Amino acid sequence: MAELTHFDAEGRAHMVDVGAKAVTQRSAVAAGHVRMKPETLAHVTEGRAKKGDVLGVARLAGIMAAKKCAELIPLCHPLPITHVALDLVPDPALPGIRITAEVRTTGQTGVEMEALTAASVAALTVYDMLKAVEKSMTIGGIEVLRKEGGKSGLYTREDGA
Repeated sequence: MAELTHFDAEGRAHMVDVGAKAVTQRSAVAAGHVRMKPETLAHVTEGRAKKGDVLGVARLAGIMAAKKCAELIPLCHPLPITHVALDLVPDPALPGIRITAEVRTTGQTGVEMEALTAASVAALTVYDMLKAVEKSMTIGGIEVLRKEGGKSGLYTREDGA
């Protein structure tokens, strides 16, 4: 198992020094979902949500969250994000909204946390915009699907992992 890098020799939490790491292209894709009743999903797909464009607002919230990751997660480095994209897709089979977030940077550390934060906040925003219709919605499946760049190279989540 890999060593935990956010702890010093005495076991105290610290921010990892990435100053000696090479500046490389890095990217990460994370996913999540909001499960809801079919009737609640219909509010989204038929444009009947009282708060407005659920998917559009959630997309913007996810983008904003990726840019604020270092303010939310104590040991994350502030990064010069070069790209954030969120895809929110209604899925009647779930039923609910499937969320995918992709983040890219050119830097000395990866953007997995930024992608996870973007997907999570987008999901929370979907919940917030629909909670008047259904409070029993659930948020789940928050996971890194892919990360690329840096010393560890490419990681792709395998099904069933």
